[in-house]
Amino acid sequence: MAVYTEVADDALITFAAQYDIGEVISCKGIAEGVENSNYMLRTARAAYILTLYEKRVSRADLPFFLGLMDHLASRGIACPTPVHGRDGAALRELCGRPAAIVTFLEGMWPRRIQPHHCARLGEALARLHQAGAGYPARRPNGLSVDAWHRLHAETQERAHEVRPGLADEIAAELGVIGRSWPNGLPAGVIHADLFPDNVFFRGEALSGLIDFYFACNDLLAYDIAICLNAWCFESDGSFNVTKARLMLSAYGKVRPIGAEEFAALPILARGACVRFLLTRLFDWLNHPPGAMVKPKDPLEYLAKLRFHQTARGPGAYGLG
Repeated sequence: MAVYTEVADDALITFAAQYDIGEVISCKGIAEGVENSNYMLRTARAAYILTLYEKRVSRADLPFFLGLMDHLASRGIACPTPVHGRDGAALRELCGRPAAIVTFLEGMWPRRIQPHHCARLGEALARLHQAGAGYPARRPNGLSVDAWHRLHAETQERAHEVRPGLADEIAAELGVIGRSWPNGLPAGVIHADLFPDNVFFRGEALSGLIDFYFACNDLLAYDIAICLNAWCFESDGSFNVTKARLMLSAYGKVRPIGAEEFAALPILARGACVRFLLTRLFDWLNHPPGAMVKPKDPLEYLAKLRFHQTARGPGAYGLG
């Protein structure tokens, strides 16, 4: 979450009047994240999240995202749901941007990842994959292998500003991924961005999942690989195999992971590293002035990539 587009008071009041949510009490920008402009909106009735979708998010994809949240919530997944206006519409326009209001989810994301967080996350991810199976809409993953090549082309001339030789290292990895990326694994709706700041807890209980604006149809095991990268590395860059084992075990108790999916985890994890390395690199090199957000370090994912390059099989992730 972040703030790129400022909303004037009169525009906000006119916008909110299209919903049956009560009088606007306050609206404060949320400075976390990198994609959209987000505000904590409080009315006389409740708290909500107001989101203005910025340029990276295609307006054509928004019905998929908003419909998915309604679908998942109807199947027991704790997640925000779109607020529909008096005319029944959830998607509108505000300050020249597509915009929507969603319900506020109680809880806090964990700043220090503990093993029990990883276990709860594994279970929640599996339940999300199961609940998404009945969603009729489809959206291809716009940040999969083909997009990585495009991002590399857009960043390679300046990648040396972040690290000398970085563009060549990414090019070599893209070659390996292109030769080894798996086909035929179980696929469905994935979250594709389930970082710790998108998972809320109350005490040790997971209270919900947020930020579905990268959700798409792709390999379910790729979603697992994204979570291994996001949850199972320590601040010193080391991989915590105990956290990985707990995550995978908890996931497998809800949705068993097939042998071919396990075997593909190293290359899927390498692909997930390249995806976030490249998008962070692009954002680092193209940081908009004045944005209330600090770009994330792309080299974090280069270090993670090097771990996965040494993995010889699923045993590296804690399970035989």
